Amino acid sequence: METRLRAAGTESGTLPDTMRAAQIVQPRQATVVETALPVPAAGEVLVQVEGCGVCGSNLPLWEGRDWFTYPMPPGNPGHEAWGRIAALGEAAPAGLQIGDRVAMLSYRAFAEYDIAQADALVKLPDSLADTPFPAEPLACALNVFARSNIQAGQTVAVVGIGFLGALLTALAADAGARVIAITRRPCALESARQMGAAHRIVMDDHWRIIEQVKRLTGDEGCDCVIEAVGAQWPLDLAAELTRIRGRLVIAGYHQDGTRQVNMQLWNWRGLDVINAHERAPQVYVDGMQAAVEAVAGGRLDPSPLYTHRYALEELDQALTALQQRPDGFMKALIEIVPAAARRSPSGDDTPRPR
Repeated sequence: METRLRAAGTESGTLPDTMRAAQIVQPRQATVVETALPVPAAGEVLVQVEGCGVCGSNLPLWEGRDWFTYPMPPGNPGHEAWGRIAALGEAAPAGLQIGDRVAMLSYRAFAEYDIAQADALVKLPDSLADTPFPAEPLACALNVFARSNIQAGQTVAVVGIGFLGALLTALAADAGARVIAITRRPCALESARQMGAAHRIVMDDHWRIIEQVKRLTGDEGCDCVIEAVGAQWPLDLAAELTRIRGRLVIAGYHQDGTRQVNMQLWNWRGLDVINAHERAPQVYVDGMQAAVEAVAGGRLDPSPLYTHRYALEELDQALTALQQRPDGFMKALIEIVPAAARRSPSGDDTPRPR
C-alpha cells in the first residue's frame, strides 16, 4: 500500500507506508523486517538508500556485548549510506531538492530509507552518478590525512592496510611522500602497491620490521607513522618506527579496552602524538565534502577497495566477512535494490543482480 507522505515541504508524490530494514535480533543474527517508513521532521531529510558501507565499528554490536539490548532498532547501526532525497521536512535548505543524489551521516541506514539532518549530508555531482559513495569512512580518511600534516618528501609508514590504511596510503603518496605500508595480508600489500606505496613490509615480526624500516630510513625512522589497526601490538610498533620529533598518528579504532603506551619512548623521542579521531558532526561533514572533491577530481579512487557486495538480506554474511577478512577483502557494501526492481511485472520476486 502507498500513501502520500504528510511532511511539510514534500513534493506531491507517493511513498510507501512501510519499508524493509535489516535488524540485528540477537548476537550474530540479522533478519529483514517490514517497518514503518520514517517521516522527516523540521530540518530533516528522508533519503531512499542506495547502499551503505559496513564498518568495523559495527562488529561489537553484531558479536554481542553485555551492554547491548536486543533486538536492535531496524537499520541500526548502518551509518555509511548514500542515496536520493525522497522527502524534505520543514526548514530544509533551499539548495536541496527531491531526487538529489546525496551521501549522509545517519544511523539506521541498513534499510530502504533513512532520516538525516539536512546539514549532515553532501550532494553528489553528476560525475559520480551510479558510483557507490560511503562518505563517512572516506571523510575519516581525509580528516586523518589533514591531521597528519604529511608533506612532500617525507617518509610515512602506514601500519595496517585495511580500507582506511589503503586510502591514507593513496593520499600520502599523492602528496609526494614516500610511503612504507606494513600489513599482514598479501592481498593488502598488493592494495598498498596499487595505492602508491613505495615499500611493502609483511607485518609478522616486531623487531624484523623495525630493522627493515631503519634500513629504509638511514636508521632515523619515519617522519610520520599512522597506526590504522586498533590493537596493542600495532600501536607499540608504530611508536618504535617514528623518528625523533616525528608524528605518531593514531587512526585505529581502539574500542576493546584500555591500552598501554611506552611513555619513556614517547618522552625520549619527543613525539607529537595525534589522536586523529573526530566527533564534531561539522568536521565529519567537511570531510565528506572534501572526499567528494577528491574522488570527483581524480585525486582519490576508492573503487578498487569495494571488494565485497551484499544484499540487505545478507547483512550477516557481510559482517562475517568483515570479521574474518577472507582473501581479497577490503570493504563490504550493502546494496539496496528498490522494491520496483526486485519484482517482475507479474509481481514475483526476481533474483537480485550480482
